Amino acid sequence: MKHLQEAPSMTPPRARTASSVAGPALAAGLALCALLSTTACSALSTPPTARKPDYAPTTAAPTPTKRAPATPPGPAALTTAQAQAALVTEADLGEPWMPTQGAATWHDGLLKATTDKPDCRRLLDTLYAEEPFGVDAPARAVIGLDDLWNESQLRYQVITRPSAELDRTLAWLRTLPEKCARFTATTGPGYVQGVQVVDAGLPEVGDARQGLRVVLTGETPDGEPTVLTMDLAVVRVGDDALGLTHGGLGEVSPEVTQAAVELGAQRLTDVRRTGRVQV
Repeated sequence: MKHLQEAPSMTPPRARTASSVAGPALAAGLALCALLSTTACSALSTPPTARKPDYAPTTAAPTPTKRAPATPPGPAALTTAQAQAALVTEADLGEPWMPTQGAATWHDGLLKATTDKPDCRRLLDTLYAEEPFGVDAPARAVIGLDDLWNESQLRYQVITRPSAELDRTLAWLRTLPEKCARFTATTGPGYVQGVQVVDAGLPEVGDARQGLRVVLTGETPDGEPTVLTMDLAVVRVGDDALGLTHGGLGEVSPEVTQAAVELGAQRLTDVRRTGRVQV
């Protein structure tokens, strides 16, 4: 701010102090800030070399898109050697069991039958194929055994499938004592059999289990009565399971079925602890 020069005077001019100069300047600055907005004042006071604040409109950062969780890998399968080690053999069951000599005559003659009830027909197909988990679920290891005294047969297998899939099989089996408690089935040659399905108790082994006893009653072409008894058992241990069928025209001991299930479940549990491989 410019000041007018004072006229010459005989009296020496009074020296100006810093406060006398700063007072008017400070008052002017405060008055100017009172007229302007706070933001404008800040802008005016920004040093020339400083970057001025950017007051341009901004938009919020986009929300990250949530990614679907990765599909977990399928269950790791037992090696062939591990699956074989989990089997129950003739040495475990003792005399009179031995490796099978082939399918018994009653297998095709009586088990190859059908019915108009879908779930019951599926049960008959399962018993005939001796595949508790379906023909599309190949076993990792399987063994067939014959009882020479009673002419019964036992087929035992170990399989690896997702636990949810195994549980669906078990859930279906649990419905059969009610859905298929009693029905009739017709064999290929046209002979009619009465079929009864009951729940068969199994030892408390594995993570989940279900057993059935199926009795097919009919006659031979010569009029001789026939009674075919079949045990069906499934036990899940994690993502592995054991399945067996045990049947014949003579005595089919439930104790043999239960012993094979108990021993097999323990053996499968022990094998799983030794390690697995991803295939």
